[in-house]
Amino acid sequence: MTAYLKPRRVLIVSYQLKGSPSSYAQFYENLKSQGAWAHYLASTWLVSTQKSPEEVFAAIRGNLQSGDFVFVGTLQDGYNGWLPKAAWEWIKAQGLGPSPKL
Repeated sequence: MTAYLKPRRVLIVSYQLKGSPSSYAQFYENLKSQGAWAHYLASTWLVSTQKSPEEVFAAIRGNLQSGDFVFVGTLQDGYNGWLPKAAWEWIKAQGLGPSPKL
């Protein structure tokens, strides 16, 4: 019998946190433990994982405070922007296709 492995995907996690930055240490640790990650924007992380957006949100939800907002979604083809070269290389390494022309 062959074990079925979920496909890897890259999730985008974006947030607006209301509390003091020092009160979110466990939030960041739980987020980093969800898979390989890149963090090039202040309130946005990319997470390469086999987990669903629902699973990742469930893992970090307990670390949120009143008034915080979080969005977890799947990054797919059709992206573009202005990021450091290392960010585009990380995205490409996750199997999401070529980076935009810089």
